Amino acid sequence: MADSLLSLDDLAVHFKIGNALGGGIKTLKAVDGVTLDVKPGECLGLVGESGCGKSTLALAIMGLLSPTRGSVGIDGLQITDSKAADRMKMARTVQMVFQDPYASLNPRQTVRRTLADPLRLHGITDKAEVEGRVIDMMAKVGLRPEQADRYPHEFSGGQRQRIGIARALILKPKLVICDEPVSALDVSIRAQIINLLLELKDELGLAYIMISHDLGVVEHVSDRVAVMYLGRIVEQGGWQEIFEDPRHPYTRALIAAIPDPFHRAAISDKAKARGEIPSALNPPPGCHFHPRCPLKADICVSQDPTLAAVAEGHRAACHFRDRVN
Repeated sequence: MADSLLSLDDLAVHFKIGNALGGGIKTLKAVDGVTLDVKPGECLGLVGESGCGKSTLALAIMGLLSPTRGSVGIDGLQITDSKAADRMKMARTVQMVFQDPYASLNPRQTVRRTLADPLRLHGITDKAEVEGRVIDMMAKVGLRPEQADRYPHEFSGGQRQRIGIARALILKPKLVICDEPVSALDVSIRAQIINLLLELKDELGLAYIMISHDLGVVEHVSDRVAVMYLGRIVEQGGWQEIFEDPRHPYTRALIAAIPDPFHRAAISDKAKARGEIPSALNPPPGCHFHPRCPLKADICVSQDPTLAAVAEGHRAACHFRDRVN
């Protein structure tokens, strides 16, 4: 991973949960041993059901949650470093676009101030330079200069998300984490925001982590895909391998849940997962997916499968990875 922009090594984020009825302390393993890398200019799609740990992983990468174990390296910097200078450098390297474009903006700040404050915080005090960068970034995301003195409530949902994207990019980061960036938007404008993100990626040479439960979005934008289940990565590889040759039953279940997935041959109903995702407070032994898996065998209950190669650049954590298809 020497040439990686982001390197995660056995990253875990656990929470101690107390029981109000006196049941003692339990450990919620939101993220449990994730190893990943993202290269410069690459888009990694991170998919999984709600509650699998995607957003917690994003917050750990941003340094907003402290890891229980493991490490996060971003552009040669370990985010566990606590020095203010290192934290400021990390903010110039990685930024985030949030799911809700209204809740993520300060309703009392104009667009101009929302974009100018990060520049001033990072030492850019020349008024002309600040104004020039604000107006230039607004143009890049499709906003007009005369809109700079408006407040978030004066914009539509799609326009507010453009403001959020502009705020994430104003410091010229190398990596942007997009946490469900279009799920709160109307269907009619989702494609506009996705296309904008792709255009900015090419124009500015950005790397993305695209977090989504919508596999259609992930397939459209990602170079590689990582599939997450109960805090663990269960499969990762190039988007074509993941969507056309999935080797983990959970990945197949996600694809099978898409109505008419891009006119491909439909995956058999037998591939669909049964029941609900278990609680991360009490995950099943062995393979966490075995209670819902159509391929369940005794080994799945007793042994935790490792993330092993099925082809170059394609790995899956399943005892039957070579027999899934």
